[in-house]
Amino acid sequence: MAWICLFIAGILEVIWAFAMKKSLGFTLVTPTIITIVTMIASFGLLSVAMKTLPLGTAYTIWTGIGAIGAFILGIAVLGESVTLTRIIAALLIISGIITMKLAGPH
Repeated sequence: MAWICLFIAGILEVIWAFAMKKSLGFTLVTPTIITIVTMIASFGLLSVAMKTLPLGTAYTIWTGIGAIGAFILGIAVLGESVTLTRIIAALLIISGIITMKLAGPH
C-alpha cells in the first residue's frame, strides 16, 4: 500500500507543478486552486508512504517521479526543448529511482 500511495503522490506532484506553471505566478484562480489541492494531497500521501518506507527511499522516488513527469510534460505539452544532455539527465534520474526501489523494502 505504501508504494501505491507513493506513486500517486508522485503523479500529484507532476500535476501541481504543471498547474503552478499555468497559474502564471498564482495570478489565475483555477490553476492556483489545482496547485494547492494537489500539493496538499501529494504531501499527505507522501506522509502515509513514509510511515512504512525509509525517508531516503520515499523522498527520492517521490521527487524523481515529479522530476521525470514534469520533464515529459514540459516537452509534450509546453514544447520545451529536447536535448541530448536533458535526455541523459532524465535517464540518470530514472536509473536512480529504479535503484532506490530495488534497494528499498519490498
